[in-house]
Amino acid sequence: MFDMMKMMGKVKEVQEKMKEAQENLRHITETGESGAGMVKATVNGKKEVISVEIDESLMTKEDKEMMQDLVVAAVNKALENVDVKAKEELKKSTEGLIPNIPGLDLSNLG
Repeated sequence: MFDMMKMMGKVKEVQEKMKEAQENLRHITETGESGAGMVKATVNGKKEVISVEIDESLMTKEDKEMMQDLVVAAVNKALENVDVKAKEELKKSTEGLIPNIPGLDLSNLG
């Protein structure tokens, strides 16, 4: 027989685990590079940019446009890299709590 109270307790447990997993995303970091390492961007699992490093050789007025492009590329690479780690963390944190339902994607909750 279906036990509604047991199911509600499971839902609450899943909500708590998801909240904890989302907070842990702040501690996951990933760095993306562009221009053969001349520009580096580091982001966390909450998709916040933590730092940007730019090689001094790019600090000329003539290289401004190239530097902007390299910063964008490095940030995008870091975001791409951290997205993979964040999905793995959420999956690991909710393992065993949520049945493996095809098409159920919880990654957008992060």
